Amino acid sequence: MEESAWRRHRLANGLQSLLLLAFLGAFLGLVGWLLWGREGLVSLAVTLPFLLLLNPAVNPRLLMRLYGARRLREADAPGLLATVAELARRAGLEKPPALFYIPTPLINAFSTGRRDDAVVAVSAGLLRTLTPRELAAVLAHEISHIRADDTWVMGIADLFSRLTSVFSLFGQFLLLINLPLLLVQQTPINWAAIALLIFAPTLSALAQLGLSRTREYDADLNAVQLTGDPQALASALVKVDRYNGNYLEQILLPGRGVPEPSWLRTHPPTEERIRRILALGKTASARPLPLPGSGGDAADSFLPPSARPRWHLHGLWY
Repeated sequence: MEESAWRRHRLANGLQSLLLLAFLGAFLGLVGWLLWGREGLVSLAVTLPFLLLLNPAVNPRLLMRLYGARRLREADAPGLLATVAELARRAGLEKPPALFYIPTPLINAFSTGRRDDAVVAVSAGLLRTLTPRELAAVLAHEISHIRADDTWVMGIADLFSRLTSVFSLFGQFLLLINLPLLLVQQTPINWAAIALLIFAPTLSALAQLGLSRTREYDADLNAVQLTGDPQALASALVKVDRYNGNYLEQILLPGRGVPEPSWLRTHPPTEERIRRILALGKTASARPLPLPGSGGDAADSFLPPSARPRWHLHGLWY
C-alpha cells in the first residue's frame, strides 16, 4: 500500500480515537455540570489532571503473577525472543518487551505496560496452534499496542468512565432523597437531565468499547506495517476466533447461536478485521523477519498445562 494511504488510515484511526476520548471527557464534564453547575465543572477541570497522574496502573509483572506466567529467557525460546526484538526495533521501542509464557490451552496473547516497561504474554495454546508466520504477526499486533501506548489511552478512558458512573450514582442518590420534597412543593423536574444521569454510565461504557475497537484496528494496521505479511495476521485471527470461540462457547455459552451486537464488543468483528487487513496488504511488500520455530517446537520445551482453563479467585480466567 502506498505511504499516503497508510497515512490516511492512521490519521482516520487516530482522529476517531481522539474524538471518542473527547466525548468521554465532555460527557463527564456534562454530568458534573448537571450535579454542581459551573463551580463543579471548574473544580473537575482543576482536579482531573491530578487524577490522571494518580490513575493507578497495574504493574505488568504483578499481572503476570496473577496469571501464573513465567518469563521466557534466551535458552527457553531463542526464536521467539529474536522475533520480539526485531519487531521492537522496527517499532522504534528503546528496548523489547519482556516475553512471558502462560501455561493454558486457551489461545491468547496480550500486552500491557508502558513503552519503557512492557510485557507480552503468550499462551501454550497459541504456541501450539499458530505457524511461525502467524505467531510473528500476533506478536507484531501486541507490540503495536505498546508503541501506541494503548494501555495508557485505555486507562484514561476507564478513568473517565468510572468517574461518570460515580457521579451518576451520586446524582441518583440525591434525587431519591429529594424526590418527596420536590413532589410536595410541585417543583418542575427536568426529566431529560434525570434520564441523562441514569443512562450516563451506559453511554460512557459504549464509547469506551468503541475506543477499544478503534485501537484494535490501529494495532492491526501497524502490525501489517511491521511484518509486511497481512495474510499471516488474517490467518491467525481466523484460528484464534475459531478455536477459542468453539471451546468457550460450548463450555460457557450454551446460547452461542445468538450473535453479540458489534457495539458491545471490546474487539471488532473478526470478518471486518480480516477484510481491512487484506485490503491493506494488497500492495504490501514483505520484509525478512526472523521467525520462531514451528508452533509445536516452540512449546515443546515448556511444561504442558496441568489443568483445564478455569476461573480463579482473583477474577482472571485461564
